[in-house]
Amino acid sequence: MTCRVLQLARQPYYRWLANPITDAELVEAYRANALFDAHRDDPEFGYRYLVEEARDAGEPMAERTGWRICSQNRLWSVFGKKRGKNGKAGPPVHDDLVERDFTAEAPNRLWLSDITEHSTGEGKLYICAIKDAFSNRIVGYSIDSRMKSRLATTALDSAVARRGDTAGCILHSDRGSQFRSRKFVHALNRHGMVGSIGRVGAAGDNAAMESFFSLLQKNVLDLFSAAEERAGPAPLGHPRTAPHRDPHLDRTDLPPAAPTNRSRPVDPD
Repeated sequence: MTCRVLQLARQPYYRWLANPITDAELVEAYRANALFDAHRDDPEFGYRYLVEEARDAGEPMAERTGWRICSQNRLWSVFGKKRGKNGKAGPPVHDDLVERDFTAEAPNRLWLSDITEHSTGEGKLYICAIKDAFSNRIVGYSIDSRMKSRLATTALDSAVARRGDTAGCILHSDRGSQFRSRKFVHALNRHGMVGSIGRVGAAGDNAAMESFFSLLQKNVLDLFSAAEERAGPAPLGHPRTAPHRDPHLDRTDLPPAAPTNRSRPVDPD
């Protein structure tokens, strides 16, 4: 009777009744789920980066489609919206179990982690390193051109694969979004480790890693200066003489690689 009153054919109505969700709506729902998962892992990403993460997860789409879905579901970058004067950082997912005591009685008892940024001639480079407080050795690291949660989880998996038994180990970091992401928390639980996070704006809460990265930056600058001295004066028209050249590390400035024919095995640490 309803179809007769609305002057609709009955066959399309029964087809819709048997399958009320169209294929296009189902595809868009899967895309929205992929964008939502990427936004929850990295809330600082805009829709372009979220589209790339969705593509890696197996849900390809155009950037315009990703913008429309993100706009409808209010998936905005935390850096894209202006905050008020009372804006606060995200809540910590762990307590501060270290309290600036960067000592350990045995290996794999306390690890420290942080992320640093290096400017190169090819763009920015992000490094996440994990250090054992007992031996002051770097037990794991990862390098990427983008600062995502995967940067921290890759470094953690690298450290666990190198050290082995890490159950009960405390991993201390700052309150960066990468260390508060869902992927990183799940990685800690998977390896049986305990997370620890310092306070906001307190560099001393992770001073051991801050000093390591400061030394690393100094060594990079020394390496660049040594390469410049070995190269001597640059010929006319060489990029090194350009006035607008960025005075940071570049691939062309690195010294030649060391020979690989070593006479003894190398310590993996």
